[in-house]
Amino acid sequence: MMMNPFGGGQNPFGSMMNFIQMFGQFGKGFQGNPQQSIQQLLNSGKMTQEQYNQCSQMANNVMQNKELVSQLMRMFGGRV
Repeated sequence: MMMNPFGGGQNPFGSMMNFIQMFGQFGKGFQGNPQQSIQQLLNSGKMTQEQYNQCSQMANNVMQNKELVSQLMRMFGGRV
């Protein structure tokens, strides 16, 4: 049996899908250019270079996971 790295439930991809859906909803409500907004925080000193790098890495991970979930949904007919 596959262990669920996201905790709970029998479907190891359910929590990941919920996270991606919530992130998508956040993105839809965001106004402006997110990359530009983060860059402005860095330029103004409100965010450190380390925080910027962490934010960038998290964004890359989310996008990779989103693509993985999309591929799995296509493979399993949306029942992931």
